[in-house]
Amino acid sequence: MDRLVLDWIVAHRIGWLTTAFEAITTVGGLVGLFVVAMIATVYLLTRSHQREATLIFGSMLSGWLVMSLAKLAIGRDRPPFPDRLVVESTHSFPSGHAMLSAILACTAAAVIVRLRGRPSRLLVSLCALGTFLDGLSRVYLGAHWLTDVLAGWILGVLWALLWIRVRPYEAIVARASRR
Repeated sequence: MDRLVLDWIVAHRIGWLTTAFEAITTVGGLVGLFVVAMIATVYLLTRSHQREATLIFGSMLSGWLVMSLAKLAIGRDRPPFPDRLVVESTHSFPSGHAMLSAILACTAAAVIVRLRGRPSRLLVSLCALGTFLDGLSRVYLGAHWLTDVLAGWILGVLWALLWIRVRPYEAIVARASRR
């Protein structure tokens, strides 16, 4: 399935869409996602929302560690050149872009719901659209196989749900407030 999807995409690439997906994959990369997470964290801290700030940054940092370890443990190769339009030095499975953008989207949506008392359909939809486009860009550019991206989304959502439901950040916030 992975090869069929990649072959179809390669046969249907369009110049302007390639440029758009290159921009999306840059913004949705490790640096871009952590910049957004840091901005959200600082904003929440300035509004005295330590739990929500810790939720976002803690889930992202720990998610990055889990994703990095999974890549090393699995060691799957990326799609071959010339199908691949971007140069990456890490393994392929799971997609870090997909996993981390899913973590950020889910935790940001949870924070929005918590602070507003109700979901903002527009903001939650933008979170979902961002992670969808980030993952799609990775397949389109040949940086990942489709299954890498699907696994990244699934792992990202599960990791975010762990942080949202189990709340490991509560202990971090409690420890910090005792100091």
